[in-house]
Amino acid sequence: MSTPDTASIPPARMARLTRALPFWLSLGLFPAILLAAEYGGWALLLPPLASWGLFSLLDALAGLETGNADTGTPEEALGWYRAITLAWFPLQAAMLIWLLATVPAAAHLGAAEKVGVFFGMGVASGTVGITYAHELMHQKNRLERWLGDLLMASVLYGHFRSEHLLVHHRYVGTPRDPVTARYNEGFHRFYPRVLWQCLASAWRAEAAMLARRNRPVWHPANPFWRYAALQAGWLALAFALGGSSGVALFAVQAATAIWQLELVNYVEHYGLTRKHLGDGRYEHVQPRHSWNAAQKASNWLLINLQRHSDHHYKPDRRFPLLQTYGPEEAPQLPFGYPVMTMAAMVPPLWRRIMNPRVRAWRRQYYPEIEDWGPYKRAETPLPR
Repeated sequence: MSTPDTASIPPARMARLTRALPFWLSLGLFPAILLAAEYGGWALLLPPLASWGLFSLLDALAGLETGNADTGTPEEALGWYRAITLAWFPLQAAMLIWLLATVPAAAHLGAAEKVGVFFGMGVASGTVGITYAHELMHQKNRLERWLGDLLMASVLYGHFRSEHLLVHHRYVGTPRDPVTARYNEGFHRFYPRVLWQCLASAWRAEAAMLARRNRPVWHPANPFWRYAALQAGWLALAFALGGSSGVALFAVQAATAIWQLELVNYVEHYGLTRKHLGDGRYEHVQPRHSWNAAQKASNWLLINLQRHSDHHYKPDRRFPLLQTYGPEEAPQLPFGYPVMTMAAMVPPLWRRIMNPRVRAWRRQYYPEIEDWGPYKRAETPLPR
């Protein structure tokens, strides 16, 4: 009996597979987590090293990817790209369930090591899982949107979909968007602010949508009830598998993932604002309103999330078709997200790297604006 080989695959299909394979490198995080759970100690470093460390090194070696895919590529040609986003939830869920069933009672791990294992799991569910959830929630396909909700429930942050789609994309670069980090706002001030402001703004956005349909906020159509039910399901599963220790460790995983998400949110729009046109109106979102990063390897890990300028310009584009821009069209980050998020944890270093770039961005795109004071206010939104 003959066995299939690569020669039997049509050349066009093989080319698509070859181009898609680097985006599957994220699966390497699962063996790193398994080793951390099995050995503890030094192995606890493997998940962060396999994501932040390895891809920072690969960025330095691989350089930039400045080429763009054809935006007219048909949906059926994107199967290998879509497959990784569809496969991630069952794999992440299986890993979480196995960890909850084994780690809380593991005799070979100390308490700190158990926390370290779930920190590493949170690195994976935040760095990759939430990134894939972000891609899925932007799609019209019901399965993909449900997978996005399930991924966000697994980190206890279900309202992110409502906030992201109804608030962030609409108000990015304005004081009405909690997620747009203000100029000179350090991450440690930004983080607690977005945690409560995003939840509140997501609730208000869904309530407003229901009101337009003459429905009360407690109507079953409010997705917050789905978010709550899915999150309660995960917490119940954590308790059933690992008791109170399982719930606590699951919370460590979720908190780590949320921290990862908001670090990325902080980097993506720091100091960038849309021009206020008066009467609460702003210019349309353009590529210049998000930081662009063309680092090749970290875009593999983050399925082109760093092509964020194009994502906000064309939110419906699937990740393989997102375009990158040069400095004449969009502001450029000096490094990929793994390095930039680490820098964001040290505000003086962050300001030294980014504040001159924000000021240069203002001179390049808005030389006519002399008073940037109104654009800095985070607590007092301008009129609707």
